[in-house]
Amino acid sequence: MHSAKLTMAKFSSVLVIILGLYSSASAQENSPYSRYGLGDLTPNQNIFTRGMGGISAATNDTRSINLTNPASLANIGLTIFDIGAEIDTRTLKSSNPAKKFTSANTYFSYLQVGFPLTTSKMAKKDMRWGMAFGIKPVSKINYKIEKNERLSGIDSLNTVYEGTGGVNQAFIGSGFRVKNFSIGVNVGYMFGSKDYSTKLTFINDSTYYYLSNSENKTTFGSFFFNAGIQYDIPLEKDKNGNATKNLKLGLYGNMQQNLTAHSDNIRETIVYDPNGSYYRIDSVFEDKDVKGKIKYPARVGIGVNYLDKNWMIGADLEYGNWSSYRYYGQTDAVKDNWTIRVGAQYFPNKINNPVIKYFNFVKYRAGFYYGPDYINVNKNRPEYGFTIGTGMPLTSLKKISYTGEFVMLNTAIEVGNRGNKQTNLRENVVRISIGLSMNANWFQKRKYY
Repeated sequence: MHSAKLTMAKFSSVLVIILGLYSSASAQENSPYSRYGLGDLTPNQNIFTRGMGGISAATNDTRSINLTNPASLANIGLTIFDIGAEIDTRTLKSSNPAKKFTSANTYFSYLQVGFPLTTSKMAKKDMRWGMAFGIKPVSKINYKIEKNERLSGIDSLNTVYEGTGGVNQAFIGSGFRVKNFSIGVNVGYMFGSKDYSTKLTFINDSTYYYLSNSENKTTFGSFFFNAGIQYDIPLEKDKNGNATKNLKLGLYGNMQQNLTAHSDNIRETIVYDPNGSYYRIDSVFEDKDVKGKIKYPARVGIGVNYLDKNWMIGADLEYGNWSSYRYYGQTDAVKDNWTIRVGAQYFPNKINNPVIKYFNFVKYRAGFYYGPDYINVNKNRPEYGFTIGTGMPLTSLKKISYTGEFVMLNTAIEVGNRGNKQTNLRENVVRISIGLSMNANWFQKRKYY
């Protein structure tokens, strides 16, 4: 009993620390396209599936938490503590004018905890039940663009466009399985902010002009709901009736949702201090706490996976109805988009492999994705990438076979691109993702015989 309390105390301490790190994750990226819609959409998959191009609709695993399809939660076998982080390097290339900008950024990808709820009576009836909760980002807004020009008959003008913010989700989900059919739901709170500003500076040798700042600050939030289903089709069974080859089908999605928004519109004159910050000289116009709605579009995904003892091969098709996006009733430069994802995992372990051969127990992954970007600034602006990854056990292989508890290090490397040769502004991304998945019997009572 004392040991169980100690484990939970350690877990609670780690959770508090990581939540603090999550909220303070830093980034210095400059992505001009994050100005539109809800910003740059973050990967919606855990590190386990990112290494396979992000296939998630039909993916389930007893030792990992699928962020995308809550139906997979029914298959959780042990209590799982799962955290992901990523480092990405972005390179912006402009052909007219010819310029290049590179930034390196660090983010927390997600933080989640899952645990099984299956009772012995449910197990006898071939039923499974699991639950998970956590927090993850949905999008990021981060850009700063400077423009210098000469206004005919007036003066030289320096304009700085700047934006920060993004969207996050705090969620709790549950999945229930009866024989080969699983269904699951996620509910929670979606919240975020958009802070856009335009600062103008007239440059004159004889006359000093105060700087002007036009800023729109919006905060928003609302409860959200999404759901998913999965179905297993056994293709081959062993003599004990256990499936050795499977075909898995999956479907997930969410309906269009309205986010309650509050906006402040400010027009002011400002001056910079020696630290680079600014303070107000005079207020020209203010309209505070303007209430409105932001329409978050419906999204859906469908996929199929093939599994046997050594291979998992799958494909997903995702669709987002972004043309329905509205900000206070106004449209934006966004459009409907789709993404195709294809990936595979190879697990070289055979039944009689000795545990001393570590790399036979490493899972090797690869995949790719392709589809048009949801930002509709350039008509032909594809988004595509290639991924590789691994699942590396960090626990002694002998201990895994004895207790079932283990720690897995999931890694993924993604090389992606937004735009093509016809696009004036192209963006290359190299993203390195690392996930730590810890499985343990944390909430099970101990028995002595």
